[in-house]
Amino acid sequence: MVEDIARRLGFIKGEGVITHLPGFHQGHDVDANIRNKLTDDKGFVHKWGTSQPVCKLRGRFNLPGLYKDGDIVMGGIFHFHHHVVRQDEPHSFTVEPQSPGCENFNLREFHQAQTMIFAIEEINTSSKLLPNVTLGYKIYDGCNSETLSVKAVMALIGMQNESTTDSSCTPISRLPAIIADAGFIRSLSETMLTAPFGIPTVSFSATCKGFGDLEFATLFETMPSDSHQMSAIASLVKHFGWNWIGLIRSSSNYSSMQSEAILQALTRVGICIAFSEAFSETDSREKVLKVVNTIKRATTKIIIALATLADMEVLLQEVVRQNVTGIQWLGSHSWITIPILSPAENARFLAGALGFVVPKARIAGLKEFLLQVNPYQSPENPLVNEFWEETFDCAMQNVTRSNPQSQARQCTGNELLHEINNQYTDTSQLRVSYRVYEAVYAIAHALHNMLSCGNNGCANMSDFESRQLLYHLDRLNSTDMNGSDVHSHQNENWVPKYELVNWQISASGVAGIVSVGKYDKSALIGRALKINEQAIFWTDGRRKVPRGICSESCSPGTRKATRRGEPVCCFDCVKCVNNDISNVTDALSCMTCPLEYWPNQYRNGCILKEIEFLSFDDGLGCVLATFAVGGACLTIATTAVFYKYRHTPLVRANNSELSFIILLSLVLCFLCALPFIADPSHWSCMLRFTVFGVTFALCLAGILGKTVVALMAFKSKSPKNHMMKWFNPRRQRTGVFILALIQCLICILWITRSPPFPFKTPTYYQHVISLECQVGSVAYFCAVFVLIFLLTGVTLVFAFLARKLPDSFNEATHITFSLLTFCAVWITFFPVYVSAPEKYAAAVQVFAILASSFSLLLCIFAPKCYIILLKPEMNTRKYVMNTRRNK
Repeated sequence: MVEDIARRLGFIKGEGVITHLPGFHQGHDVDANIRNKLTDDKGFVHKWGTSQPVCKLRGRFNLPGLYKDGDIVMGGIFHFHHHVVRQDEPHSFTVEPQSPGCENFNLREFHQAQTMIFAIEEINTSSKLLPNVTLGYKIYDGCNSETLSVKAVMALIGMQNESTTDSSCTPISRLPAIIADAGFIRSLSETMLTAPFGIPTVSFSATCKGFGDLEFATLFETMPSDSHQMSAIASLVKHFGWNWIGLIRSSSNYSSMQSEAILQALTRVGICIAFSEAFSETDSREKVLKVVNTIKRATTKIIIALATLADMEVLLQEVVRQNVTGIQWLGSHSWITIPILSPAENARFLAGALGFVVPKARIAGLKEFLLQVNPYQSPENPLVNEFWEETFDCAMQNVTRSNPQSQARQCTGNELLHEINNQYTDTSQLRVSYRVYEAVYAIAHALHNMLSCGNNGCANMSDFESRQLLYHLDRLNSTDMNGSDVHSHQNENWVPKYELVNWQISASGVAGIVSVGKYDKSALIGRALKINEQAIFWTDGRRKVPRGICSESCSPGTRKATRRGEPVCCFDCVKCVNNDISNVTDALSCMTCPLEYWPNQYRNGCILKEIEFLSFDDGLGCVLATFAVGGACLTIATTAVFYKYRHTPLVRANNSELSFIILLSLVLCFLCALPFIADPSHWSCMLRFTVFGVTFALCLAGILGKTVVALMAFKSKSPKNHMMKWFNPRRQRTGVFILALIQCLICILWITRSPPFPFKTPTYYQHVISLECQVGSVAYFCAVFVLIFLLTGVTLVFAFLARKLPDSFNEATHITFSLLTFCAVWITFFPVYVSAPEKYAAAVQVFAILASSFSLLLCIFAPKCYIILLKPEMNTRKYVMNTRRNK
């Protein structure tokens, strides 16, 4: 069981020989039973069945790298090659597999490794930082492979020289920390190996936020998390109004997490993904062709590329081969600042690319140090030799090139680095390299604080715990390093700052990186992104911002209607209908205009409707008002005639008192039509119906009184009949006013409980709104008309009975005819009133009032006025007596 555990940990090979277990003698939390069975009291590992300590490497790591001894040796893992050479031969399981080779030398990583060496040499010459301590380095090639990265970490943890024969199991140097990149899987593997021993790993490139879920506190960063870069890219896309973009990424777990972060950031600001493709440089050409064909068919030319440098080189080679132009690339920091297309004329395929990178810095003396590298100073170092071959395209003598089929010339040794301008010699864009520089100084400052006597005492350089360095590294601040910063990965308060760069081609055809903006998350909300748009050259050298939307914006007057089965960014623009408008671009819905307004012809605003009501300025209203005033004047004139001839037989015979009451009420009936023609208001609406109801009730009550008195007088068969005493003038007046008072009470209750009120209502015309008076309580409205029709009906019955009375001045026939006309008018009124438009409904009511009033005036009083004024001989007592005698 113990042997199986040890083998799983990688410390048992072959015949059961157990090598030294790092950390057992340092007091780490390793199972006590396993430790007791595998080690002696000094922490040595024994061979099964023996009591002699054995410290022997079971094999060689065969990892190319850069080395220098020192009192304290820093570890480093850089990926000097893009990828591992494929092993075509299957494993036989009888022969130990050979370590895989690497290919495609990476000048950028070699530049960064030399920067680490430069920082160490600079510290060694400093009299203030780590005096009397010599720093060394051991840098291995991770070869862009998780497997080889883990192997390199294991070599650094053991810190054993492969040629050592020392059996003391003591590392040749102390390993304070490891400097490595932050590829997610690689860093995860590295951190899982170093964390149990408390060895800090300092990352010089962006990491994935997914590390925050791990309980390892040994990972430190000199660059912000990639999640901040994804937020910056989303802000850039939103700034230029793009909402329809493509996504290209590497098919690694790290890129998958990057793409998940960018998708979340884009979704938050309402941006849709037109397509998403993943690939790797090791994929078949068919896979790369599929990605390129997707780009060519896509309806958007705005593409975010979250791919490694090697993957982008493969993709862009196919893009150049198929001459795919017009793509607006948005790149990540992994490739956006690196010239990855050659020859120079092919750089036009990336011209206009935008991306966020950490701000650049300057390292004094680095340029000169880089130019001092020479393979003849370290002829046995294969990395330096390969660098020289890659830079000058030549072959070193007695050195096997990474590409054996190359027919390159032999290197002479007279080549001059200062005449070369490539990724290695270029120090104008020190971004990631400066973070390597910061990482070295962060470890050095933490070592200095640890070895100095402080609150926690002094540590021994030859025997310090890695966790002691971890403690000081975690508490390091920027003031210790002249403004430089290093943070624990678990520190979420790091405010990122990025520089927005743009690929531009100069007049001479040279591609360069130009800063066109910045992103500072510590700025106020809405001001984090600042862009100099005039300085940007877009794809194909254009100055106009390229289009990156699925559907054109919906102009005011329309709304967005999503398409079934498509993202929300793809929609149709539908015109607002009915009484709806939209006054903003890309409105999700139309809004309804207020009642007093209606849409303009573009449906992007509301305009005031024409207010319609029956007014004196209106032609119809003017005519009706004229008839109303004319009817009132005619009634007044009739009253004057009756008053002048009040002593004549004709006036006296027709109950002059009731006649004057009827004439007065008719004047009011004509005048009550005028409130119907005025602007509807609270008071005018109440006056319309109440005055109309009371005046008509008074008028009909007077006519009823005249009819009843005439009928009673002529129906009396005996001179001694005393029935007429109940119809004397005082009681006639009292009866008339009682009936009018009943109508007044109904109107008072109507006004106090639910009065009529002005109301705005739409008409048959969209641009017109009508003002009308609502009746309020329908019950009281009906009660007013019930009383009027009741008086009309009773009067009509009595008038019909009195139509043949033997009186030369009998007016029962005229009253009957007038009341029949009155009933016909009002019976016709109701259906017409209900069906007529609002303005004309008021006109219909006015017409009904005037028609019924004129019918009463003309039928009852016109014949009498004719006799009084034109036939005075008939208005004499002698004529009356002769007429009665003849009858």
